[in-house]
Amino acid sequence: MPPTSNFVGRDVVSVRDLSRSEIDQILDMAQVMEPLAKTGSDMLHGKIMATLFYEPSTRTKLSFETAMTRLGGTALGFAETKGTSVEKGENLADTVRVVENYADLLVVRHPLEGAARMAAEFSRVPVINAGSGAEEHPTQALLDLYTIKKELGAIDGITIGLIGDLRYGRTVHSLAYALAKYKVRLVLISPEILKMRKEVLEEVSKKIDVEETTSLQQHLKELDVIDMTRVQKERFGDLAEYEKVKGSYRLTSDELARAKKSSIVMHPLPRMDEIDSSVDSTSHAKYFPQVGNGVVLRMGLLGLIFGAL
Repeated sequence: MPPTSNFVGRDVVSVRDLSRSEIDQILDMAQVMEPLAKTGSDMLHGKIMATLFYEPSTRTKLSFETAMTRLGGTALGFAETKGTSVEKGENLADTVRVVENYADLLVVRHPLEGAARMAAEFSRVPVINAGSGAEEHPTQALLDLYTIKKELGAIDGITIGLIGDLRYGRTVHSLAYALAKYKVRLVLISPEILKMRKEVLEEVSKKIDVEETTSLQQHLKELDVIDMTRVQKERFGDLAEYEKVKGSYRLTSDELARAKKSSIVMHPLPRMDEIDSSVDSTSHAKYFPQVGNGVVLRMGLLGLIFGAL
């Protein structure tokens, strides 16, 4: 497949920086990576990726490290700031300018919005945003798109429901921006105080059909994708507000009986109580395969940035 754009040495900070054709190219490369996720490759032999994670992570950090390892590269970094110079007061800009001397690419997760963009401005090597506060998580959105395409055959023409914490959930912000580049209908389902951020809603609504509601039951039967999210307790300044909305939505296998037989249930994980374990054994449940899709998606993205594809 001939390249539609040049990814070599490029930062990935926001899905808004990518065109639809560029996203499609990344998804195509993820599919190419499927067999290599099992057999491995040496296409990134000699390359080093550093993960700078200022917030907890299981799937994203391990997924990036697995992707780099499967391609023959090396991964190093930290999963928490304890034991690093951050404890001594070193700021993000300085940490980036230090670690870029050890690695060919940086993957950054940080609690502050705008942190990944700032890291990219200071770094001489490519930076991938692995989550910046409540702002964005672009590679999660890309793997979500890959999961939808893989399970449903296409992205255009479907109806997607984003359910739960749409105010603080960075995964749904990135996914909404990405979906706006396709021909889809978007249903935003949340409690009133957790509605989609205004700037996201305004931009996305200019491009695709968007509906806001508080009722999952009212729309369940029309959704092709049911994307559940947890309420982000760690983002609340007032825990009393969190207590009011936690557990607002709980999807069970009985409720799914009213959904389309072909519909899929997704979740960026970790889940709390928003998806009952009874859903796990249904044909709708795709959140664990979704995790595996994150490896091949990130393999494809790394291959493109390093110019190996």
